Amino acid sequence: MSIHVYGSVITARGVAANNRGENEGNITTLQKLLWQGQVHTTVSAEAIRWAVRYYWQMQGIPVNRVWNDEKSDHEWVDSRWEAWTDDQKKAKAVPAERWVQGSGLPRHFIDDDILGFMLAEAGKTDGSDSDEPDDKSKKNKKAPKGTCDKRRGVLEVTRAISLQPYAGDITFNAKSGEKGRTSLYGTEVHATRYQYGFAMTPERAWEPQRAMQILDAVMNLGEVAGNHSRFLYDFSPESVVFRVTSDPAPRILYGYEEDEAGQVTVQAIQNRIASGDIEKDGFFVGGPASAAFANLISEGNRFSGVKGAVGACKNYLSGLLAGK
Repeated sequence: MSIHVYGSVITARGVAANNRGENEGNITTLQKLLWQGQVHTTVSAEAIRWAVRYYWQMQGIPVNRVWNDEKSDHEWVDSRWEAWTDDQKKAKAVPAERWVQGSGLPRHFIDDDILGFMLAEAGKTDGSDSDEPDDKSKKNKKAPKGTCDKRRGVLEVTRAISLQPYAGDITFNAKSGEKGRTSLYGTEVHATRYQYGFAMTPERAWEPQRAMQILDAVMNLGEVAGNHSRFLYDFSPESVVFRVTSDPAPRILYGYEEDEAGQVTVQAIQNRIASGDIEKDGFFVGGPASAAFANLISEGNRFSGVKGAVGACKNYLSGLLAGK
């Protein structure tokens, strides 16, 4: 039976602003969607996954897709994912530094393993083939098929959604020392918390213990939304809920709500525990939200801080993986 890890995260309140350069005229916009009948701002799952990879890079964990801050672009160590191919001739072409010492196998980078990849190539045509319509020998010949090497990512992430509806706040600014048609501009801003969720099945990873590095990354995301030379939004968790379970459904996603006074509740998750839809074993909660579960789960699974919760979750998961 497979072990699944689910998480539901809520950030601290901050002022979000766009850092991707999208604009409508002179207005730099935030991504938005209609949620529960009102407009909310949102952050893409890809932005969160990018931040996870960047965290690993900054921690010195080898990644295949390396971000170059000077060029503001990615650089590949292995752009063809040779370590994942069944063609041993290609695998032998992997640089020596990429081989795991003493294993006889190429190193499978953590970002390829956890976030997945896809390499699609068109079919190759023989240079002697003729495209002339009177070439009868080619009339019934099928076009060459392309190839696609891919790996589905182990880590799945939802979009992050603001807890508060977007009120339409815009700041107006002027470029210092410049005067022209584009020197005046506006920026959409949103004072809010964000919530998002994630799921993974450690056994699907090349190295199941990398689940611990996923949890570490989620706990330490400082750069996801609204990060620009003028803005900073802390995307690390203020509260977090974990489930380590054989249940194939998360049942905890988007479980946070915030009232007009700014009070955060997790009533939907509480109800599911009380009803028995979520088992108490393997359930961990950290941060201010933990107080809401005082009468539902044991004290050893509740923590006032998120780091205590992730530590307990990792210990519990390590024990299960060791017993597999």
